[in-house]
Amino acid sequence: MTTQLASPAHQRGRRRFLWRAASLGLAASGCLVMRGAQGSSLKLGELAPPLVLHTLDGRQIATRELLGQVVIATFWATWCAPCREELPLLSAYAERHAHEGLQVLGFSLDEPGALPKVEAVGRTLYFPVGLLGSPWAGGYGRIWKCPVSFVIDRSGRLAHNGWDDEDPSWTDARLVQVVDPLLGRHG
Repeated sequence: MTTQLASPAHQRGRRRFLWRAASLGLAASGCLVMRGAQGSSLKLGELAPPLVLHTLDGRQIATRELLGQVVIATFWATWCAPCREELPLLSAYAERHAHEGLQVLGFSLDEPGALPKVEAVGRTLYFPVGLLGSPWAGGYGRIWKCPVSFVIDRSGRLAHNGWDDEDPSWTDARLVQVVDPLLGRHG
């Protein structure tokens, strides 16, 4: 039996792969999980950290400019199965409640090479989307699970911290429970 030695380039590639595999894990849900800080300094009722969405069509939408509106900042990816289920539901909710002052901002965690896929998903959504560009989202910390969402009330205060969600996917019932009261809707 002959043992074949791997080339130095192959060995470097394998080490890089093993290092990335050790630092990344796959959740049972099919969503990539990146271990790291999770915005533990976020406090409900305090001013929400600012976010700026750089949309696929070249606009910039800053959460600080959306005072007077309820904002859902959602972090998702095209490769995330729960995200693919959640996005149409969130889009329909955004469309139904836009006239009540609801704004949803979709931050894709995809790599720039996946832009065509992100654009295809974005065309199906009622709300603007853009690539996050980095796993870090300012005061929200490193985005290490998806989907994950944060809700900012009309006065710019954090009303819902997605890091606290055991099941981070939105459902109709959770949207009614969390967001409807912020829109002035009472069951």
